[in-house]
Amino acid sequence: MQPHEPRRAVGRPAPAGPAGPHDGIADEDLEPDPFEAARHGVGAGAAAVVSAALGVVALTGAWTGRVAAERETLIGQIKLSGGGSAAQQISEIYGDAWHSTALVNGVFALLALLVGVVVLVRPAFGAPAGRPQPAWVRAVALAGVALGVLGVLISAGMYLDLFVSLPSAGTPAGG
Repeated sequence: MQPHEPRRAVGRPAPAGPAGPHDGIADEDLEPDPFEAARHGVGAGAAAVVSAALGVVALTGAWTGRVAAERETLIGQIKLSGGGSAAQQISEIYGDAWHSTALVNGVFALLALLVGVVVLVRPAFGAPAGRPQPAWVRAVALAGVALGVLGVLISAGMYLDLFVSLPSAGTPAGG
């Protein structure tokens, strides 16, 4: 059935003239819309997939994180162009870039976490649906939440230097 064709009764031939409101066919005799079931949960499914994708991006790193790190490296080089101690160079050139990468990845992880939680709790606050949320939507949203939590923890650890601290400048060997 084409979108512009009127719905017709099951097993009955199409009327010769245009179908009017008083053509004698009851609503229960009409074919059900075949796309009605397919439309159920499409938005929640898309949001669940977005949540999982954001979680993966948070764990693997984003292009925007790399750009932010390169920017911080350049700013550090400009600040230290006149010279500086070894500790300053390490902090300005490497430390700031490391922290900006952690910050950008943390934002992606937080977005993944928030979108996944919204998908999971949406049925509790929305209009009651005739059908429950599909199981695959809940599973993918839960995966997005798990990846988001993991990404937030890793990003926080990177930002706070819990996993690996910045190298320190020691005294020269000959001094």
